[in-house]
Amino acid sequence: MFAVYAAEPSPQDPIAALRVGERPEPEVPEGWVKVAVRAASLNMHDLWTLRGVGIKPEQFPMILGCDGAGVLEDGTEVVLHSVIGDPDWSGDETLDPRRTLLTEKHQGTFAEHVVVPRRNVLPKPAGLSFAEAACMGTAWLTAYRMLFVNSGLRPGQTMLVQGASGGVSTALVQLGRAAGFRVWVTGRTEEKRALAETLGAHRSFESGARLPERVDAVFETVGKATWSHSMKALKPGGTLVISGATSGDASAAELPRLFFLQLRVVGSTMGTREELADLLSFCDLTGVRPQIGAELPFERVEEGLRAMLDGETAGKIVFTRE
Repeated sequence: MFAVYAAEPSPQDPIAALRVGERPEPEVPEGWVKVAVRAASLNMHDLWTLRGVGIKPEQFPMILGCDGAGVLEDGTEVVLHSVIGDPDWSGDETLDPRRTLLTEKHQGTFAEHVVVPRRNVLPKPAGLSFAEAACMGTAWLTAYRMLFVNSGLRPGQTMLVQGASGGVSTALVQLGRAAGFRVWVTGRTEEKRALAETLGAHRSFESGARLPERVDAVFETVGKATWSHSMKALKPGGTLVISGATSGDASAAELPRLFFLQLRVVGSTMGTREELADLLSFCDLTGVRPQIGAELPFERVEEGLRAMLDGETAGKIVFTRE
């Protein structure tokens, strides 16, 4: 079958590991289902896979793609939940020490077909296109859990999103506005800030700018480049929710500020199957739809990867098949 995959780890030049070609059709274990992929979105995790981060060398070659949407063999249209847990685990699967994401142990979605456990497929709402649904399982689910499960925010309070144009960031802006929060964002360029305001941000600021007032919660995916600004932006008792560190680890934790102002720092990773179901329902009810910055055929995957590598995103990058 056609597939886009990482041939081997390439830490310094991830694009060098990229291959577009044929891979064997997947076998379907008992309790699993085969999905004909119609759309899959690009995530930073795919660049990490190409670099060999979070995946053992013996797992290569590995088909890329953490999430997607497609059709079961009986014609049912579905959205994929990317967290593959231990069948014996009960409770929040993001806390399962044996959990993996697609592309860490199991082959991913950048292919004609992908196989996943039966519980990892959810019905696709009719109002969502395949491209829109393909954004839900990773970036949008991450944003949903950060905002509605881990932040403790109440409607009417003020949130700051660091970085205005990435997949998780744009999801936070759209979800926050739809849920009644006052949404502020930072962005490196005027274009990125304008995009955030178009998506619903009430105000936008240059990266590192002094804010008019402190906020109730900050949402971080950037890490080192914005950490100090995030800590300074919080009200006493405020919360910083972090789900990524694309610019690297923070050089200082700023512990005196943390304890003196009684701030909370909360880590957040992906989300549960039930949270994904709630997210799909929320989008269906409110009409909120993901910002898709580029929709490309799978054959142009290198173009999308280079855009992400260079930070030239304006929402999600989605690959589609007829």
